[in-house]
Amino acid sequence: MKTLNRHWVLLIMAMFAFTPIAHGQLLKKLGKSAERAAERTVQQRVDRETTKKTDAAMDSILEPGSKGPGTKEPPTDKQKKDTPSTQKGEKDSKDADGNTEEPKTLKVYSKFDFVSGDKLLFFDDFSNDFVGDFPSKWDTNGNGEVVTVDGSSEKWFEFKAGSAYFPDISQFAEEYTIEFDLLTVGLDRNTSSGSNLEISIRDNNSYDWYNTDTNNVNFKLPFCQYSPVAIKVWNKINKVEIINNHIDADLRSAMLARPHVSIAVNGQRFRVWVNETKYVDIPRLVAEGSVLNYLRFTVDGLVDRKDRVFLNNLRVAEGGLDLRKQLISEGKVSTNGILFDSGSANIQPQSMGIILQISQVLQQETGMKLNIIGHTDGDGDEASNKELSKKRAEAVKTALQSVYGISGDRLSIDGKGESDPVADNGTTAGKAQNRRVEFIKM
Repeated sequence: MKTLNRHWVLLIMAMFAFTPIAHGQLLKKLGKSAERAAERTVQQRVDRETTKKTDAAMDSILEPGSKGPGTKEPPTDKQKKDTPSTQKGEKDSKDADGNTEEPKTLKVYSKFDFVSGDKLLFFDDFSNDFVGDFPSKWDTNGNGEVVTVDGSSEKWFEFKAGSAYFPDISQFAEEYTIEFDLLTVGLDRNTSSGSNLEISIRDNNSYDWYNTDTNNVNFKLPFCQYSPVAIKVWNKINKVEIINNHIDADLRSAMLARPHVSIAVNGQRFRVWVNETKYVDIPRLVAEGSVLNYLRFTVDGLVDRKDRVFLNNLRVAEGGLDLRKQLISEGKVSTNGILFDSGSANIQPQSMGIILQISQVLQQETGMKLNIIGHTDGDGDEASNKELSKKRAEAVKTALQSVYGISGDRLSIDGKGESDPVADNGTTAGKAQNRRVEFIKM
């Protein structure tokens, strides 16, 4: 304020520098007038800024999602580009309120009770598809493409709003599991409360949005960031909607940090986990005796070229039953549901449901000892695969010891690499079946 006043005074003094000293009184009055004018100008600017911020704050209360204090401008094309930490899920991420999402560990998943099916029905990581093409094992009524993110070699299928997608799954079963990874880019406090991913399991592959099928189960995962939005769940049994409900959830942080979604269908029972947390567990959501053979994905409410959603590692498998009974009665279990990072012995934490069940058997059967055997697919050289399979068996042993307290002297390990395949290593699905872990009673 004082600096501004001095500028006014100096300007007026320069204008009257040629006048006689008799005009000094006039100069003094003008200086005071200039000062008052400057004060009014500054006050008016302050008032305008205050009004603007007050209006924005009221908008954020009355119309959530509109721009308000702390709301960032929509990202530029350069800012939309995903970072390696987001794409790989290796570093912390923050939700729209700045809260940090910690990296998931095996101990975080220690009570995770999802058990992946062991008979593979469908698997796709898009490794055999060309970037820019629509994936070869899917169908749609719109568009979508296989992409890479931030220069990584890992491929993702990018969904587009207004399109529906069906993976080519020939047959489901009465008991099965569905798993996939999601990646999002551009979600922020301006993302619509109506933005979501809808997963529908149904008895036909029609693109009709009015649900012409007889039986189905459906749920929506929300992408909204400015406020928690519930998970919507509904069904149809014999053409009649029986259940239509909203389940409270806050998925804001999870949706920014490459979430893993797990679904288990056991007869009529239907369950959904996002990462380690179970959000849906409805005992009679599926029509009794029906087998729903088609899986449909749709996204809605996204802003084109700003909000982007990608899917990878879709795995559908028959089973997902209690492995404990099998291990006790038959003395062995083989599963491809224990997943590792590619080319690594790092256990993906969503695999802990199976390891939890193995630990429960060992805690009950105190005299039981197990041999843990790792297997790989045929990619890479034989010697490296044998070493990797042994390291993976060792990683499972370590998890049983460190997370569940099983004594190491009850566990032995072995690795057979690619030497004992159970499926064709020439296909993506075959490779997924060959990557497995066996538990054999000694």
